[in-house]
Amino acid sequence: MYQKSNFNVRNIFISALLLGAGPCMAASDLRKIVDSSVEPLMQQQGIAGLSVAVVKNGQAQYFNYGVASTDSQQPVTEDTLFEIGSLSKTFTATLGGYAQATGKLKLQDKASQHLSALKGSAFDRISLLQLATYTPGGLPLQFPSAADSAETMLTYFQRWKPTYAAGEQRRYSNPSIGLFGYLTAQSLGQPFNVAMEKTLLPKLGLKNTHISVPADKAGLYAQGYDKQQKPVRVGPGALDSEAYGLKTSTQDLARYVMVNMHPETLEKPLQQAIATTHTGYYTVNGMTQGLGWEFYPYPIKLQALIDGNSTPMAMEPHKVNWLKPAQTQPKNVLFNKTGSTGGFGAYVAYVPSKDIGVVILANKNYPNAERVKVAHAILSAIDH
Repeated sequence: MYQKSNFNVRNIFISALLLGAGPCMAASDLRKIVDSSVEPLMQQQGIAGLSVAVVKNGQAQYFNYGVASTDSQQPVTEDTLFEIGSLSKTFTATLGGYAQATGKLKLQDKASQHLSALKGSAFDRISLLQLATYTPGGLPLQFPSAADSAETMLTYFQRWKPTYAAGEQRRYSNPSIGLFGYLTAQSLGQPFNVAMEKTLLPKLGLKNTHISVPADKAGLYAQGYDKQQKPVRVGPGALDSEAYGLKTSTQDLARYVMVNMHPETLEKPLQQAIATTHTGYYTVNGMTQGLGWEFYPYPIKLQALIDGNSTPMAMEPHKVNWLKPAQTQPKNVLFNKTGSTGGFGAYVAYVPSKDIGVVILANKNYPNAERVKVAHAILSAIDH
């Protein structure tokens, strides 16, 4: 079904703070754990290529399987670029936190304060925080087809009428957090793609993360495959960059996990930005909604994590319980986010108090529950 590439282990150190933090478990033991989770998954789901990063104590180990393209048979490595879908939302949230930390916006601002075209619409009464946490009043998961372009997107928002009062219901939505990202870029005085690729990503130390894959990186960009194993890649759409547009590697995401667990290694505004994304704003069932990230008390049972990443959580409205005041990052929590496009599936989970995390990227969109099972098994094994 697939060819396993050579096992790669590469240590990444963020700062001298982490240098003495201790080694990862033996590579051979960890490899057995990852292999036993990933190999059956790839067979069952028909996944051509998959890459895993396991982070512990400031070090990352990489496990690469299969091929980036069935045509070229190029092996997956930790530098292979995968579409990460909605995992991009955590980057959009971080950019919003950065804009707040640098005085460009406040999450409590009404959306129309940052775009005059929205004045006189429902967005006079909807805050940036409500957009970023999917609670503006029932924006749908996707734009209607008639509004799915940059030209028609603003007209859609101008005419949109909420189903619920702002702040009452969580309805997971690309247009919601997408508009948050768009307005964040307005506040920074830059197009979103420029703000992300020229400001945020370099400040995070991410050199292989892109909205538009540059020509000299085209050879690293994996081919995605749909359920019929036909080649597919993400296409253009309204607010695509803001909601689901990033392409990146396990090596860059391992770095991203590390700086989320150790923001003290970054400049002050980014420390504040990450604290903002790690703040709990409300709860739905057992999940606490951060900005982009979602989190749970840790340790967590597998079924609770599966339930939190289930289809009903993405497709159905849920009444929210706002935390007043908002909750700064609790001590023992697991942060996570899934992401999917037509041909790719991504998952990241990490536990700052344990200094552990896992990244799983694949060039096929397969069920969230299967991603969660692999991540939970790996985190359980390295948490000691």
